[in-house]
Amino acid sequence: MDKRQRILEAAERSFGLFGYKATTMDQVAKLAGVAKGTIYTFFKNKEELFNEIIDGLITSMRKRAEMAIHEEDSFFDNLHRALYDILDFRREHQLTLKLSQEFREIGTNNAKAALERLENMIVKFIERHLQIAVDKGEIVQVDPHLTAFIMLQLYIALIYKWEEREQPLSREEIAQLFQRYLVLGLEPRAAG
Repeated sequence: MDKRQRILEAAERSFGLFGYKATTMDQVAKLAGVAKGTIYTFFKNKEELFNEIIDGLITSMRKRAEMAIHEEDSFFDNLHRALYDILDFRREHQLTLKLSQEFREIGTNNAKAALERLENMIVKFIERHLQIAVDKGEIVQVDPHLTAFIMLQLYIALIYKWEEREQPLSREEIAQLFQRYLVLGLEPRAAG
């Protein structure tokens, strides 16, 4: 593995364990097994290194979401599968969990900005697929940006917020609730 890749992996581990604020270039160098100066040959500062890692996470999340889309399935089946997979991805990655914790507890601006970038990617993904569904006549005309935001927030509420107070919902229960609250309100009504 080349040095740049070792540095990126070490930095992701360090940010995932300690958060943005507590991660130092010395820690990253030690975890990567390189001199601190070597890091600066690839990245000018901690923020640039962090942003590169977030870019990689966004790319991975987007790929995972795209893999959940199957041409033969309905818009809502695809959207449910993609959203669930994206949020599952976030839950599986230590870095996103640590950033969420750091933002809640400390309010670190870099953690907030990274989380916003991840959320913006998800909203744009949903928005694009909403527009495709509108163009195909699968759903009524909607404001894709606002609707994408609402859909994401509903999913976040059902997956994360609900679990803070109650027994977690199954994937099937979430799909049923999504169907009840959003699908029935968006499907085109038969004329007459």
